[in-house]
Amino acid sequence: MFPEGRRRRTRVGVIFGGRSGEHEVSLMSARSVLRAIDQEKYEIILIGISKEGGWMTGADPMRALLQGQSTEPAALLGDPSRHALMKIEYGDDDELRLSRVTELDVVIPILHGPYGEDGTIQGLFELAGVPYVGAGVLGSAVAMDKVVFKRVMEAEQIPVLPYRLVLRSEWERDPAGIIAEIETSFCYPVFTKPANLGSSVGILKCHQRDELEQGLREAARYDRRLLVEQGIEAREIECSVLGNDEPIVSVAGEIVPSREFYSYQSKYLDMGEEASELVIPAPISAATLDRVRRWAVGAYKAIDCAGMARVDFLLEKGTDRLYLSEINTIPGFTAISMYPKLWEASGLSYSELIERLIALALERYADKQRNQMSYGN
Repeated sequence: MFPEGRRRRTRVGVIFGGRSGEHEVSLMSARSVLRAIDQEKYEIILIGISKEGGWMTGADPMRALLQGQSTEPAALLGDPSRHALMKIEYGDDDELRLSRVTELDVVIPILHGPYGEDGTIQGLFELAGVPYVGAGVLGSAVAMDKVVFKRVMEAEQIPVLPYRLVLRSEWERDPAGIIAEIETSFCYPVFTKPANLGSSVGILKCHQRDELEQGLREAARYDRRLLVEQGIEAREIECSVLGNDEPIVSVAGEIVPSREFYSYQSKYLDMGEEASELVIPAPISAATLDRVRRWAVGAYKAIDCAGMARVDFLLEKGTDRLYLSEINTIPGFTAISMYPKLWEASGLSYSELIERLIALALERYADKQRNQMSYGN
């Protein structure tokens, strides 16, 4: 029993790691969130997922993942009456037993890429009846697949660069034919990308045929759906979106990459004088800023996003031609990430942003509870 006037802290499950090429980025983001969240207001339940997909909780899953160790296995049970993290145990008779660890009031998934940002874990949260930060199953899945997302943007009449979907099976069956078709339809340079990955993992900028072959092989390591996109000389403009049905947009920022494009190395490895530069606010015209903000909200609503997203644009150098590149439903949350920095520049601190995201998750969950689950009287 709590003393009069004192309520128990909101139990927040923070999930990190995961089965994707962005595992290490997730750990960096999670550590930043844990440093900023108000632990006097929130009781934090740490939940780690290994690269192999094993769930862990208990003493220190963050340290366990960083050191390649394992702790107590755990799982979220799909029982909406519990809202609980369940611990898996084996009895003396080797039978599987589940025991409740704790109920969760809300979950913050800090999982980038497949199995975290693509709607799969969001489906688990839905089955478990647990409120969670960020987009739902639909918005997560559409945003994760770069090709499907571009097709939705085309339907919304939001400009995207010319692109081509290549299936890994097509590439492996007829690489020469695929190369010839791409060289007929596109001009060098082109970008090759896994359709379902972020943090620039598996992305190459290809200036000639041998690089295109290398780029497609690299992308095929990570996905069965490969994206080839026309390259242009462009400035990288980003903005942050926050909200559910009525989202708001931050100031815009510009990435000045330390390398030829904003690669994984330039995002997370280059430091000091060699680091990429974040320019906030972006030095763009009022008319371009207006398009950035309008199209960001349009894209956000078109895929039924919720909670948060970072929306990335390409502004062709020397012109005012603007293209929407992609939307990230679980953007990087490291100390140097653009999403929180743009909100900080817009007047919302890191810790306030986390509080707002938790409130939005609970708001969306409450709204969903209004849905009638049976037909008739």
